[in-house]
Amino acid sequence: MSEELTALSFTVSGRVARPAAEVYEAVADPEQLSHYFTTGGARGRLEKGADVTWDFTDFPGRFPVTVVEADPPRRLVIRWEARAGVEDETTTAFEFEPIDNGARTLVTITESAWQASPDGAQSAFGNCEGWTGMLAALKVWVEHGINLRDGFYA
Repeated sequence: MSEELTALSFTVSGRVARPAAEVYEAVADPEQLSHYFTTGGARGRLEKGADVTWDFTDFPGRFPVTVVEADPPRRLVIRWEARAGVEDETTTAFEFEPIDNGARTLVTITESAWQASPDGAQSAFGNCEGWTGMLAALKVWVEHGINLRDGFYA
């Protein structure tokens, strides 16, 4: 018996050679996030109840971000406006798992709520690419202080 596919989600992960608290802070802090990910700027710290918006050079316009859960330095869960193929918002969870006796962090990002439709699949694939790029940019920023996205999208 086969199950019908009704929603799409994806998970990406990568390892960063810094302790979980430092990596968590690089995601939660709008100043740091603006240096390596939100190319148009981030406003508001990722903490429950905060007024947060993200802007991207490659997708102009401010995206409101709702912090659903903040458990430093282990977990962040946000909801934010989605493109085509989602009923309303996607839910994105960031997990920060200490590895190698706390010297490194396994960062796992899962996003869900995409409709099982051509528009949903296209949007989910695009966001999967975006979060994978974010992980690479996060690693280079936290480990070396380099903005990997500088000039990449515009």
